Amino acid sequence: MKQITKVVTLLTLALILQSCSAVKVLDSWKGDNASSMKEKNILVVARTNDTQARIAFEEEIAGQLRAKGLKATESFKKFPKLNPDEKPSDEKSEMIKTLLEREGYNGVVISVLKDYQEQTQTTTSGGGYAGGTMYPMGYPGYYSGFYGYYRFPMSYSTFGTYTPETTTTRVSKTYIVETLAYNLDLPEAKQMVAIVTSKIEDPSSVSITASDYAKLIVKSLENK
Repeated sequence: MKQITKVVTLLTLALILQSCSAVKVLDSWKGDNASSMKEKNILVVARTNDTQARIAFEEEIAGQLRAKGLKATESFKKFPKLNPDEKPSDEKSEMIKTLLEREGYNGVVISVLKDYQEQTQTTTSGGGYAGGTMYPMGYPGYYSGFYGYYRFPMSYSTFGTYTPETTTTRVSKTYIVETLAYNLDLPEAKQMVAIVTSKIEDPSSVSITASDYAKLIVKSLENK
């Protein structure tokens, strides 16, 4: 019974590690004034026009920040009509600044997709005959002589066991994401107080990836 429990525990741990391994922190920096974010009213922004991804990442990051005692709000809840991935004009940038000041937001945590890569991997299997010892050129041993071949059951058409060659193509996806923390009460040139650059490989789902990503982001900001 103890052995079964041990095996189940190890398998569970392996699955957890496998789930989290899709997200890795490549680099991070935290300024000496990063602790000032604890007193800020933070707006969390995921800069993407993918609504599902925006909601998932903003919810997870804001939730992780709130769990650490910070005041954080998802931008899609407060400004649902805002398209954070739209390149703003000077006029709109000033409007956003005025809007944040009016609503009392003096801190921002924003995540941006910086790079995306796809790599195609192809694997081939089959393309041979099953049964017997393999002969040169990939054929079974009974192919070596006519009489052996003639007598062998697999040589009849009704017993054919040729395995057709199959090709499987898999696309590996890699995302590079930056998350930056800004204290808006500081002068423009000194507002960035932290930054984390992460790599996300072959995300299984938006919700799982967002959860793993948010945990690593907050942990990295704490420890660095």
